[in-house]
Amino acid sequence: MAACTAAAAAPPERAIALPDLRSGLHFAGPDVRSMQADAAANPAQLWIDQGRSLWSAAPARQRGGGAEPSCQDCHGRPGSMTGAALRFPRVHPASGRLFNLEDQIRHCRATRQHQPAPDFESDELLALTLLVTEASAGLTLRARLTPELLPHFEAGRTLYERRQGQLNLACGHCHDRHWGQRFHTDLLSQGHPNGYPVYRLEWQKPGSLERRLRSCFFGVRAEIPPWGDLSMRQLGLYLTWRAEGLPVEVPAVRK
Repeated sequence: MAACTAAAAAPPERAIALPDLRSGLHFAGPDVRSMQADAAANPAQLWIDQGRSLWSAAPARQRGGGAEPSCQDCHGRPGSMTGAALRFPRVHPASGRLFNLEDQIRHCRATRQHQPAPDFESDELLALTLLVTEASAGLTLRARLTPELLPHFEAGRTLYERRQGQLNLACGHCHDRHWGQRFHTDLLSQGHPNGYPVYRLEWQKPGSLERRLRSCFFGVRAEIPPWGDLSMRQLGLYLTWRAEGLPVEVPAVRK
């Protein structure tokens, strides 16, 4: 408890000073930047269009006929969700679990609409997450380190700083110490989450921050946590704090 109080009073020193923060787009080539900036060319728009359809659709009741409430019935039009994505990760009041936005959508789908929770990385989940996050485009990331979040924040920071895998590397070795340098043909970014879910050309579809983190675990040949693992939410919380002040760029495109 004393450690948590101290952390609240004096947040840890940042490896990259706030004025030096750069979005991943800063390290992208002109073709990727152009694709992200052009709504007609940005392939993530296809998933956002799907998200709009899902948002307004009232799913059929599994028993008794009729329909369950749509997302719009509860929340209004998608534009009313401005700022909602910035409240995650957060502790879910009823369960006490650390939720990211995908967890919240899955929870609502199961408990409010009485439908099967969409699978992680499914088009349905990505489409709804993109739609909700797009409503906050241009707003800046922030992380409110409340007392209930502090233990998760510290766990995420520990994971970020820990050497892992057969390559014995920590996240900071690439994204704090060597950002802007070339790794094969690509420039290393600072590793910020302000564009997620992001359309990656190598994936040929959007993907969540969790998918990208799992790719990094694979890259350093470390044991990959199961989907939905708490450690991925804790790391996401730390990364959000680390990127405070950067604008939400969804729908973003990366190589």
